[in-house]
Amino acid sequence: MDRKLWFIAYPARLFSLSFILLFFVFAASAQKQVTGTVKENNNPVMGATVEVKGTNVGTMTGPSGNFTINVPAGKTQLVISYVGLETQTVNIGDKTTIDVVMVSVNTTLNEVVVTGYTSQVKKDITGSVSVVQVSDLKSIPAANASSQLQGRVAGVTVTQDNRPGTESSVKIRGFSSFGDNGPLYIIDGIPVGGISGLNPNDIESMQVLKDAAAASIYGARASNGVIIVTTKKGRSGGVKVAYNMYYGKSSPGKGWDLLNSQEMADLTWKSFQNAGQAVPTVQYGTGTTPRLPDYILAGTLGGRLEGDPTVNPSLYNLDLDNIGGSYLIVRANKAGTNWYDEITQNAPITNHNISLSGGADRSRYLMSFDYFDQNAILIYSFYRRYTLRVNTEFNVKKNIRIGQNLQVRTDENNTVGNNGNNGEGTELGFAYRNQPIIPVYDIKGNFAGSRAPNLGNAQNPVANSFRRSKNRGQNLNIFGNIYAEVDFAKHFTARTSFGGQLNYGNGFSFNYKTYENSENNTGNSYNENFARFREWTWTNQVTYKNTFDQKHDVLVLAGTEAVEGWGRSISGTRVGYFTQNQDFWALNSGGAAGQQAFGSPFTPASLVSYFGKIDYTYDNKYLASVTVRRDGSSRFGPENRWGTFPAFSFGWRVTEEAFMENVRWLNDLKIRGSYGQMGNQRINPANAFDLYVGGPGSSNYDINGTSNSTAQGFQQSFVGNPAGKWETNITQNYGFDAVLFKGKTEVSFDVYNKQTEDLLFRLPALAAAGAGAASNPAFFNVASMKNSGIDLSITQKGNIGGKNGVKFDAQLIFTTYNNEITSLAEGLDFYDTRSSRIGNWVRNQIGHELSSFFGYKVVGIFKDAAEVAAAPVQDQKAPGRFRYQDTNGDGTITPADRVFLGSPNPDFTYGLNLNGSYKNFDIGMFFYGSQGNEIMNYVKWWVDFFPSFQGNKSKDLLYNSWTPTKTNAKIPIAENASNFSNNNAVNSYYLENGSFFRMKNLTLGYTLPSSLLNKVNIDKARIYVQGTNLFTATKYTGLDPEIFGADDSFGVDEGLLRSTRQFLIGINVNF
Repeated sequence: MDRKLWFIAYPARLFSLSFILLFFVFAASAQKQVTGTVKENNNPVMGATVEVKGTNVGTMTGPSGNFTINVPAGKTQLVISYVGLETQTVNIGDKTTIDVVMVSVNTTLNEVVVTGYTSQVKKDITGSVSVVQVSDLKSIPAANASSQLQGRVAGVTVTQDNRPGTESSVKIRGFSSFGDNGPLYIIDGIPVGGISGLNPNDIESMQVLKDAAAASIYGARASNGVIIVTTKKGRSGGVKVAYNMYYGKSSPGKGWDLLNSQEMADLTWKSFQNAGQAVPTVQYGTGTTPRLPDYILAGTLGGRLEGDPTVNPSLYNLDLDNIGGSYLIVRANKAGTNWYDEITQNAPITNHNISLSGGADRSRYLMSFDYFDQNAILIYSFYRRYTLRVNTEFNVKKNIRIGQNLQVRTDENNTVGNNGNNGEGTELGFAYRNQPIIPVYDIKGNFAGSRAPNLGNAQNPVANSFRRSKNRGQNLNIFGNIYAEVDFAKHFTARTSFGGQLNYGNGFSFNYKTYENSENNTGNSYNENFARFREWTWTNQVTYKNTFDQKHDVLVLAGTEAVEGWGRSISGTRVGYFTQNQDFWALNSGGAAGQQAFGSPFTPASLVSYFGKIDYTYDNKYLASVTVRRDGSSRFGPENRWGTFPAFSFGWRVTEEAFMENVRWLNDLKIRGSYGQMGNQRINPANAFDLYVGGPGSSNYDINGTSNSTAQGFQQSFVGNPAGKWETNITQNYGFDAVLFKGKTEVSFDVYNKQTEDLLFRLPALAAAGAGAASNPAFFNVASMKNSGIDLSITQKGNIGGKNGVKFDAQLIFTTYNNEITSLAEGLDFYDTRSSRIGNWVRNQIGHELSSFFGYKVVGIFKDAAEVAAAPVQDQKAPGRFRYQDTNGDGTITPADRVFLGSPNPDFTYGLNLNGSYKNFDIGMFFYGSQGNEIMNYVKWWVDFFPSFQGNKSKDLLYNSWTPTKTNAKIPIAENASNFSNNNAVNSYYLENGSFFRMKNLTLGYTLPSSLLNKVNIDKARIYVQGTNLFTATKYTGLDPEIFGADDSFGVDEGLLRSTRQFLIGINVNF
C-alpha cells in the first residue's frame, strides 16, 4: 500500500484557503473609542473579555480591570464575559465611558461553552451538551480524568480498569458499535484517542457533546460522542503561583472467603467420598479422618511427618539447570496461606503539581509541572508520570492573536496483571487457585509452590510478581499545537491550527526459569520492544458573526481539516541466558538458538474534511442550527472513501415570550430538538486491502517437493474488504433546559433515539486464506443496532442561615440506555463470545442487548432420587446436582433449552454530588450507583466446585453444599466429578445481581484565614482530608461489582482488581 497521503494531490487547495483565511484583511470603517472598568464585589476583574456584539472586535481588561475598545459604527452593545462570572450585555448608546459590575454565575446556562470549533453561551445551544464541573473532578484523586468522569455527566457511563495509569472505559449513551464505543477526545482542538496521559490539574474546562447536532461537526469520528477538553491558560496581571499536593494510601480490602488448610483437607475427603472414590492419601494420611502433614514436599514425596527420614535438609538442592533433579523441602502451612493478602499491599499514592501563570496586556503564559506516583494494590506494581505543560498566547496586534499549547509527558509502569479483570493465569487468578497448605517460601527461603503432589497446577503469584518486578514499560509523549487568529472586515475571524503528537514506547521483560510449580518453565528468555507513532492535525476555519437590527444573531463557520497518523514497531526475543541477573538483560547476551526479531510499519491512516455550520437566533427566542461535514478516509476503498454527515437542531426560549412575564418562579426555559447523522471509521486502517507477510517457519516455499524448505516467501495475513463503507448513526434528541426559583434550581432533560446503520462487523475469513487471515478478519457493513434512553440532571443550590450561613449545592445525575441488535450478517442470527473452560458466556443476537448472557437456566438442585426420576432427560443427573429448565418442553435437556439469562447493561445509573461550606470549612460528598445489571461470576466455577484444578475452595462448598440431610442447599454437592449437571455448562448459577450503591468520595477541608495568610503574602491556603470508596451496598458476592471488559463481552468477573479504599491528606496554596 502506498504510504503517501491519498489526499496529497490537494495541497494547493489547502494552502490557498489557509492563506486567504489568515491574510485577507479589509479596511476598517469608522469607529468610536469606549473606555471603562470591570469589577466584581468592588474588586477589579483582570482578564475579562470585552467584545462588540455582532463583531469579532474585542479586547481584555488589564490589571485594574480597565479596558479600551474601538466600536464600529452602527454597533450599540458590548458583551463582557469571564470564567465563573455571568456574561453581561451592556448598551453603549452615546456613552464613551462604561463601568460594568459582574456577578457570579447563578446558572450554568450563562456559561461560555466550547463546542465544535467555536464557543457559545449555553443558553443559546440547541444540541445536547453537558458541562463538566472541573472542580468536582478534582475531588477524586486519580492518574487520569477519564475515571473522574464517573457519575458526573448525564448520559455518560464509566467503568474503571483500576490499574494505575490506565484509561477507563467511557461510553456516551451506551453502545452503537461492535467495536470501540469510546468517545472522540479533543484537547485544545486536537483529536486524540484518550485522556489518560493528560494531567487532570491542567484542565480548565470540559464539555460532553452527546447528540448529532452538537457532535456531527466532527463527522466520521463522532458516532460515540465527543469530549472537548480545554487546558488552562494564563491571564493578564502579576505572576500567580499555585501548588497542589496530596499523599495517601490505598487498601486492598478483603479477598475471597476461602478455606484454611484443615478445612481443605476435610473437603477433599468429603468430595472423594461423595463421588464414591478412594481418598488420595499422599498429603492427608491413611486414617479414617484427614490429617495435615508437616511437610508437603521432600524431593518428590509429599505428605511427610516430622521425623520422617525422607525429609533430610542436608540433601536440599536447587539446580536451575536440572530442575527435575533438584531436592526441595517445603514445610506445610497448617494455618493456611491467604494468597490474596500475600499478593496485595497498602499502596501509597502521591501527587505534586505546581503552576506559574501571568501575563500583560498583549501576552499570557502558563507553565505547570506535575509528578504523579501510585503503587497498585498488587505487590511490585506501580505507575509513575512526569508532565510538563507550557501554554502561551500573544496579541500581536489588536486583531491578530497567536499561541501554542505544549505538553511533554514521560511515564513508567510495571503492571503485573493482564488487565483490571484478571483471568485464571494471572496473579489474582492464582490467588484463588493455590491451596492454602502451600507456603510462600520453602525451608531455605526459596519459593514454594504446587510442585508438591496432589496440589493442583497453580503458580506461586508472589514468585511471579517478584520475577516481573524489574520489567518495565516506558513512554515519552509530546503533544501540542500552534495556532493563529486574525479578525478582519468587522465580522470575520480566520483561524489556523496545526498540532499533533509524537509517541515513543519501549518495554522489556525477562521470563525466568521456575522450579516451584508442578508445571515449570525450564528455560529463560528476554524480550524488548520499541514503537513510535506520529500523528498531525491541520485545521483551518473562518467564522462570520453579526447581529442585525438587534434581533437577528448569525454565526457562520466554514473550515477544512486534514489528519494523518503513522509509525513503526520492532521487537526482539532471545532465549538461553546463562544468568538471570538483570545486568545481562540485553538481546546480544542470550544463547544462539531461539533468536527472533519482528518489525512492521503501522498502516498509515489519513482523513481530509470540509465542514460548515450556521447558527441563527431571532430576538433571543428562536434558535436554529445547521451543520454539515464531509469526510474522506483512507480506511475505506476508493469507491466509498467519502461520507457526508448533516445535522439540524432548533430551540425555543419560552421564557422570553410575553405570555411568560408573570411566571416568576420560572426564570429560563429552553425547549430544543435535533436530528442528524454521525459516522464511524474505527476499523483497521488496512481494512480495504489484502496484506501479506513473511516469517521464518510460517511462509516457506515447498520448492523441492519437501515440507522443510528454507526458501522463504509470503503468506496472506489479511483478506481486505474494498467495498467497506462508513458506519452511520442517525440520532434524534429532544429535551429542555430550565432555571427555576431565581437560579437556585436547574434541570436539564433529554430523551434520545440512535439508530446505527451499515454497522461494521468482523466476518470470519475463510480458513483457506491462512491462519493469520482467519484469526484477523476484515470488517463488513452487515449489521445494525439501536439505542434509546433518557438523560436527566438536577442541580439545587442555596444557603441556610442567610448570607453568612451554610452554603450548599447538590446535583443529581440520572442516565438510562436501552440497546438492541437489529440485524447481523445475512444468514447469521447471533454470534457467541467470551469463551471459558465451560463455554461462551455471551451471545450477541438479533432482538437482544449487546453482551447478553446465555446458557441453561437452573431451576433447582435435585433433592432426591425420586425427583431425578421424574425430571426430563438430562445427562448425568443425580441428587445434589443442577436441574435445568426444559424450555421447549420436549422432555430432554439439550442446547436448544438454553435461554438469555441476563444482561450486564444497567437499567439506569446515577450520581449524587453534595457540597457545603460554612465560613472557612467545606465538605464534599459523592455517591454513585448502578441498578439492574447482572454479573457472571466466573470465580465461582473455580471455588464452588471441587474438581476445578484442585485449587482452594469456598467455605460455602464445605459448609453449605447439598447433602442428603440438606436438600434445600443452594450449592450443588461437593464431589470429585465434573459433568454437564454440575460444573461443565454455562448456566444461571453464576449469574448474580450486580446493582450497587457506593460512596465514592468524602472530603473535609479548611481554608486558612486571609488575615493570617496576608502576613506571609499567600493569597489562599487550604488543607483537606479525603476518603474514597468508603462503603458499597451490593448483593454481589465477588470482590467488586464494577466489572471491566470488552464492549461485546463485558460483565464477566474472572478475578477483579477491585476499586480501592483510599485515605489521603492534601493542600492547595495560591501565591
